[in-house]
Amino acid sequence: MRRGLNLAVFLALAGCRHTGAFVWVDQYAATPATPSYVVGPGDIVSVRVLGHDEMSARAKVRSDGRIAIPYLNDVEIANQAPDDVAEKLRKKLIEFVNRPIVTVTVDEPRPFTVPVTGEVTRPGVYPLETPAGVLQALASAGGLTQFAHDDQIYVLRRGPDGLVRIRFKYESLAHAEGQSGTFVLQRDDIVVAE
Repeated sequence: MRRGLNLAVFLALAGCRHTGAFVWVDQYAATPATPSYVVGPGDIVSVRVLGHDEMSARAKVRSDGRIAIPYLNDVEIANQAPDDVAEKLRKKLIEFVNRPIVTVTVDEPRPFTVPVTGEVTRPGVYPLETPAGVLQALASAGGLTQFAHDDQIYVLRRGPDGLVRIRFKYESLAHAEGQSGTFVLQRDDIVVAE
């Protein structure tokens, strides 16, 4: 529910012209990428407890961020790296097994999707192949409308200090100039054309 609310707020902000300060992509200092994959709703994960097949499971992470594990019932695993989930489960299984060895793998990651809104032909949420850039997201949405400003394309990204608006020029995207050519979209980014 909270994720849906965040998306609604982002989309509402995205529809408003001049929603605040921005940073040009060439001046944007990207925070280091998360070193490992973070589990989320839609992922299919395998939990293996060495020597205890009855405690192992393969499950899809539900929209509430939980999976059902034998002996433990529902366990919250969303927004955690697989290694962190394994450690969490290991601690919980200690009451059932002496020194459990637990591994968690993501068998099927959820699709990488990016919302594209504003002055594009077909606003919506589009699945993209990773790594994907802003131009791929715009192309998935049918390109810019005749009312779009070529120098007012933004990526809304949640950073450690709040929402960041990263600005692009279409020409720089089309010619892969500067950081426009190497900028990679992340989960939860929103692409907005004004």
